Amino acid sequence: MNILLTGTSRGLGLAICKKLLERGDAVFAVSRTKSAEILELERKFGGKLFFKSADLSNPEAAREEIFARDFISAYVRLDGFVSNAASAYDDIATNMKLDKIEDMFKTNVFSPMLLTKYFLRQQLLHSNGGAIVYISSISAHTGYKGLSMYAASKGAMEAFSKNIAREWGRKSVRSNVVAPGFMATEMSSGLSEEQRAKIYARTSLKSETSIESVAETVVFLLSDKAKSITGQTVCVDSGTI
Repeated sequence: MNILLTGTSRGLGLAICKKLLERGDAVFAVSRTKSAEILELERKFGGKLFFKSADLSNPEAAREEIFARDFISAYVRLDGFVSNAASAYDDIATNMKLDKIEDMFKTNVFSPMLLTKYFLRQQLLHSNGGAIVYISSISAHTGYKGLSMYAASKGAMEAFSKNIAREWGRKSVRSNVVAPGFMATEMSSGLSEEQRAKIYARTSLKSETSIESVAETVVFLLSDKAKSITGQTVCVDSGTI
């Protein structure tokens, strides 16, 4: 299968990329920068990993870079799209800044929506159906101080996904969401040990969410094993909900 994956340089995106390559898929990987880990995967999986540098905070420019002749041309049959790239703006509501919210929504909402538009056009062109997985956050389902604006961006994509599933199911396109709990990623690296302990104490398993577990869930939802699953949000969160 040919999979478009955003936010691949590190963390969850990198883990998803590895698993897709290991099962034999071709990955069209998009990130702002090419990490050393991506370079290593290029050496290991030559001919299966294609990388494009694009900044999703500029939705239209990113779309033009991704759906271009030298990357995903009209001749490329896409089987899946994983929207993983995201930015976080954390603060309490009384401190919110409109420009920062707008920047976050460009990356977390507007770019995924625009890329979905062109992913769907590829499906219509090749008449092959496909699977979409949006990476959300458990913060869209349970409250955390300082995450209201970030949670709002993720909640928007969950609503979008459910409606895409209903709208495009007739064309054999499935759309689902994976909502991870708190993982040990760069996005959560600013948390203190005390903050982490409080978060983990709220979970059933009293532990952080495994990046590997989240990545495996994404790969499953892209596969034919999940051919009857669409319009769903799967929480992989160590039992936070």
